[in-house]
Amino acid sequence: MTIPCQCQVFRAISLNLPQIAHVENNEFRNQRRQDAARPPRTWFDANIAANMLGEAASAPGPWVCSAGTEEFRVIWTAEVLMDAVLPYRAMAYNNGWANHRLLAACVRLSQADFVAPRTGFFPSLRATLNHILIIDRFYVDAMEGGTLGPAAWADQEPCETAIMLRNAQSEVDRRLIAVVERLGVADLNRVVDIHRGDRIQRERIDRLLLHLFQHQIHHRGQAHAMLSATEVRPPQLDEFFAEGETPLRATEFAELGWTEDTVWAR
Repeated sequence: MTIPCQCQVFRAISLNLPQIAHVENNEFRNQRRQDAARPPRTWFDANIAANMLGEAASAPGPWVCSAGTEEFRVIWTAEVLMDAVLPYRAMAYNNGWANHRLLAACVRLSQADFVAPRTGFFPSLRATLNHILIIDRFYVDAMEGGTLGPAAWADQEPCETAIMLRNAQSEVDRRLIAVVERLGVADLNRVVDIHRGDRIQRERIDRLLLHLFQHQIHHRGQAHAMLSATEVRPPQLDEFFAEGETPLRATEFAELGWTEDTVWAR
């Protein structure tokens, strides 16, 4: 692999996006010594050089890269090399799984408990969960190239029951996963038109996805707190997909038709 410019050293310095670090030769040599002393890294490290050149990495590091008359030894000891889209894919799947787990608990509530007034940004579990749904529909439609816009919230609570809401949320969760599954590294800076009625807001899709994930987690946490005031025990949601906890989600993954490879394989 040839790096086209002597000052370009590709390092995995972000969980989300490839970046180019410009360093002087002596700075790089110091960094190389520090890297070599570190314990093996996890799959979060990536072959950024391969990503930037549009290549797929075939094996873990180290690689020797030639740059003019200089040779730089770029050290990656990643367990699995990933592209920059993987964190977004994992977040989309985690969102679908968390909603599945939370709504499985909510369907056990009586209708009276589901609509009962509660303290929160929205006044009930039904209102809170419907808000997640309609905003998901709004942004996912935009990322699909649609023009739904404010019509997404013309009805603030389109789902009257928890069962209806579970089905509707599952549908939009799968649409979001499909959006992210179609992304390549070069697509992360694609600009999305968000129709807001009186104007069109334009955002990069990577920023928009992060915004949507944050919105989902924020309001799902509120619903979780409301559920804790009922007779139904709220499920654990404060985790990601830790490898050591695979058995704890195996049943739910089977219900969703997923395996661990569904999330992590590329």
